[in-house]
Amino acid sequence: MTSGAVGMEKLPKTASVIAEGMERGLHVGAQVYVSMEGAVVADAAMGSAFLGDAERPERALTPGTLVSWQSACKPVGAVAIAQLWEAGHLDLDAPVADLIPDFAAGGKAAITMRHILTHTGGFRSVPFDDAKISWDECIARLCATPLEQGWSVGETAGYHARSSWYIVGEVVRRISGRAYSGYVRDEIFLPLGLSDSWIGMTSSAHEAYGDRMAVTYQTAKGAQEPYDYHTRDQATLCRPGGNGMGPIRELGRFYECLQGGGERAGTRIVEEATVREFTQPHRIGSFDETFKHRMDWGLGFIINSNRYGIQTVPYGYGKHSGESTFGHGGYQSTSGFADPDHGLVVAVAFNGTPGEPKHGKRIRDVASAVYEDLGLTV
Repeated sequence: MTSGAVGMEKLPKTASVIAEGMERGLHVGAQVYVSMEGAVVADAAMGSAFLGDAERPERALTPGTLVSWQSACKPVGAVAIAQLWEAGHLDLDAPVADLIPDFAAGGKAAITMRHILTHTGGFRSVPFDDAKISWDECIARLCATPLEQGWSVGETAGYHARSSWYIVGEVVRRISGRAYSGYVRDEIFLPLGLSDSWIGMTSSAHEAYGDRMAVTYQTAKGAQEPYDYHTRDQATLCRPGGNGMGPIRELGRFYECLQGGGERAGTRIVEEATVREFTQPHRIGSFDETFKHRMDWGLGFIINSNRYGIQTVPYGYGKHSGESTFGHGGYQSTSGFADPDHGLVVAVAFNGTPGEPKHGKRIRDVASAVYEDLGLTV
């Protein structure tokens, strides 16, 4: 079952690339949100949200279906930190241990929030299964985790897929007095009208969504085995760096706010100067020991790094993206970004993970096609 590409009329090449990916088994569906200068170009879905089984029939993916954002939700944490910094509650260059004393253990006393947001802290391992222990135990184990051997804090660079964003979440909790999931819901999502966006949803919300929760499939070997991201046990966990969920158009609207200098539809969540500070390059030209590639980073945002290899850069934004483009990708499935040079916002989610090489090409091809469809290639 394939839903019509409603809203893709202005993006025919983009729709073709997505459809070809479905034919090749890379994904069973995709959501696309594109806007220019705040005007919606596409708010669309193609393919299936769920392939069907003995219990339920296959159903179409719609623009309102909730999908997994994976690590594309990390910039939400960056904005939470930006709010606290802007309000004077946080010094980006003070040791994190000033707020979480136990974090100093194992040689981590010098790590600051700036190091965490630029992935230069040096504690990439996650020594626990977060589905089986409490939040407090997660933080305790990360605090006890030693600095990686040979790591020079602030100089060695390596993407922290999960570990560091738990510390982001704990800093938010200690300063605000609220759980991270509640803070981002109350201070970022709801003020911007992103009512279906969550990083750790409530059990009652999960029950109410029902079949609006899309299934993500592991497609690397063509088997299309489902992950459990959509289940209550997983969706209600608060993983600050990885289990954001919502329609992809809401991630796009989050970037519209940043593109608008921290304001969207009359609601401001951060000041324009704060957006500039967090989305400009802070880590420039460093070789990333996780991705094995040179990349530029802002504070929690990946900055356009095409100059280090358009066809190889991880989490890229396509070959036509402007130099100041900022955003973040999510594990083999999702990408959201803003390109101030073109006034463009793009958010895309595929519910299939075909492996890093295939996904890297897929997201580059889709992003490039968006620019080509809109005549933004000069």
